[in-house]
Amino acid sequence: MLKIENLEVNYGSISAIKSISINVEEGQLVSLVGANGAGKSTLLKTISGLINAKSGSITFEGKNLSKVKPHDIVKMGIVHVPEGRRIFSGMTVEENLLLGAFTRSDHQAIKEELEVIYKRFPILGQRKNQDAHTLSGGEQQMLAISRALLSKPRLLLLDEPSMGLAPLIVKEIFNIIKETNNDGVTVLLVEQNAKKALEIADYAYIIENGVLRLEGKAEDIINSDQVKELYLGG
Repeated sequence: MLKIENLEVNYGSISAIKSISINVEEGQLVSLVGANGAGKSTLLKTISGLINAKSGSITFEGKNLSKVKPHDIVKMGIVHVPEGRRIFSGMTVEENLLLGAFTRSDHQAIKEELEVIYKRFPILGQRKNQDAHTLSGGEQQMLAISRALLSKPRLLLLDEPSMGLAPLIVKEIFNIIKETNNDGVTVLLVEQNAKKALEIADYAYIIENGVLRLEGKAEDIINSDQVKELYLGG
C-alpha cells in the first residue's frame, strides 16, 4: 500500500532522515519506534506532503506522492493525526469533527457516522456543543482520532498519540488504535512508548538519528535483547 524507498529529508543543512526504506501493507498496523528527535515525525510530515524530500520516493497504491498537494493526499485516503492533537479552540467538538469530513459530500452518511462516533465515545456526544479546548488531553486525542476517521482514511498516520496522557488514558487510546485497525483501517503509528506500540503492532521499524536500525515482526522485535535494553528498560 505505502512504499518508501531511500528517502532522505533535510531541515536546512541538517539531515533528518537518511536513506530510509519502509513498506506498509494494506490492513497492517505498523509501529515506528525511536527516541525523541529520531526523525519519526519528520517521516509522517513528508508522507503527508507537509515537508519535501531531498531524494528518494514515496508511493501510495503505486502513485508517486512527490508532486501531490497535502489536501489531495487526504483525498487519496492518507490522513494524518499530528503530534499534540491540534484541536481547533474556538470551535465546538462537533465543528472539529466535521472538519474531518471536508472532502466529502455524502452528508447523510456523515451524519450517521457522527452518531456512531458519539456512541463509541459518549463523552464527545455529551460535549459536542462545547469548545473543544475545554476537553481533557485524553478526550482531545479521542476527538483528533475521530476527526481523522470522518475523512474515511485508508491509511491513518498517528504521531505520538500517547504523549502527555495518564497511563489509564494511554491504555484506552491504544485500545482505540487497535480497534480502528481491526475495523479495516491500515495504521502507521509513530510512538516513543515502545512497549505499547510494539504490543499492538504487526510489524515495526526502529529509527535512531534518522537511520533505520532494525525492522521485523513486532513480536520478534519486542523480544530482542537490543530493543529491550534501549527502549523497554532492560
